[in-house]
Amino acid sequence: MAKKPGTNPKGEFAFFNVVYEDDSQRSNRRVPTELLGGLDGDEPARGFILEQDREIAEKSGRTPLEIKSISRVGAKKK
Repeated sequence: MAKKPGTNPKGEFAFFNVVYEDDSQRSNRRVPTELLGGLDGDEPARGFILEQDREIAEKSGRTPLEIKSISRVGAKKK
């Protein structure tokens, strides 16, 4: 059953755009904010997304693609 709009707590997840080795892109991949920050910044997001990709690939019977780059949605480019 669908949730009512506005029932998710704000700031629970950070969203990332992921570009893979074949130049395909997946937008708005959710990563729990509790994994991010500190000295590592957004680097733990890569490990979390890699694990998600492994699980998805296992269920679909395909090999996971290598990640080329990850960027936070809405972050300014340097």
